Amino acid sequence: MARVKRGNVARKRRNKILKLAKGFQGSQSKLFRTANQRVMKALTNAYRDRRKKKRNFRRLWIARINAAARMHEISYSRLMGGLKKSDIQINRKMLSQMAILDAAAFAAVVELAKKSA
Repeated sequence: MARVKRGNVARKRRNKILKLAKGFQGSQSKLFRTANQRVMKALTNAYRDRRKKKRNFRRLWIARINAAARMHEISYSRLMGGLKKSDIQINRKMLSQMAILDAAAFAAVVELAKKSA
């Protein structure tokens, strides 16, 4: 039986990993074995952190809304409860943007929430 050398296939596989490892420091971008370990770890972290990113942004928006709401003498939870009762459907990202960029509009929204709370 003829022996299989895998020359082409193995080289392509290694080069694919080394290409993904570009930018890593030292042997982590040069040597296949260490590069392979770092690439697997990097892909794991990337997958996990794509989901974490959504949580982190929501926390940021809530912190910003809370800070802006407290300037109008209302807590975040009372603001959100008031918005729900008055049937105002603005997501947290937009509320956060309003608090930063358009203080007058945010103040109007807070007043509406205060009335129904």
